[in-house]
Amino acid sequence: MTTASVGAPGSPRRYLHSLWILSARDLRVRYATSALGYLWSVLDPLVMSLIYWFVFTQVFGRGVGEEPYIVFLITALLPWVWFNAAVGDFTKAFIKDARLVRSTSIPRSIWVNRIVLSKGIEFLCSIPVLVLFAVISGATVSWGILWMPVAVLVQTALLVGIGLIVAPLCVMWGDLERTTKLILRALFYASPIIYGISDLPGIFGQLAALNPLAGIFTLYRVGFFPDQWDTLAVVLSVVMSVAFLGLGVLVFRRLERPMLKEL
Repeated sequence: MTTASVGAPGSPRRYLHSLWILSARDLRVRYATSALGYLWSVLDPLVMSLIYWFVFTQVFGRGVGEEPYIVFLITALLPWVWFNAAVGDFTKAFIKDARLVRSTSIPRSIWVNRIVLSKGIEFLCSIPVLVLFAVISGATVSWGILWMPVAVLVQTALLVGIGLIVAPLCVMWGDLERTTKLILRALFYASPIIYGISDLPGIFGQLAALNPLAGIFTLYRVGFFPDQWDTLAVVLSVVMSVAFLGLGVLVFRRLERPMLKEL
């Protein structure tokens, strides 16, 4: 397809076309040599959910979350896998394709957005896991399920903002890749995944609301567990996600040229 057929260089149409091509390439490369292919998008969160379900229901007496606990876990683990995989890939977003990044005429933010999109598609493809366990466990679905698309949009904004900050910084300071992995490991336990915000006592619940993932996971969960709604967490998540997006745009504009010199 010629450039003319998808718009002039830098046009929104060409940008979206290139974004889709790059994201589709990522997915093809990821599954090209895998016998299970798409199933890997399902197996990762499924295995994690089953492990935590077994530990907290069969080994230890569970004092957090709601029933059915497997659905409670999956509603947060699926978006966490999307978040964790995307942020992890941000650390190599420009280094991996350095030559192409230097030579492209398309806005270089596309190298961040293609990760968000490809990992987001994998997230959407894993939703059948949630549906399956919701049916098997007899989970009740409420009107709150309508908040799920909002959660996807808010998480997308948060990821793009974080990516625009992390990706260029990792080019300029290589140690940030390992630092990011450590932060992600700590963030898993600091986020309401195996527990809910309401399970945290006193000030810890208020502090948890400062984590932008807390409100996002609340939006995913409220369709099955209405009592998990936390207005403060949701409002703060939306505000912080938009703030991260705006900050990311500013940081990326400032660091783009220095980053290109390092590639």
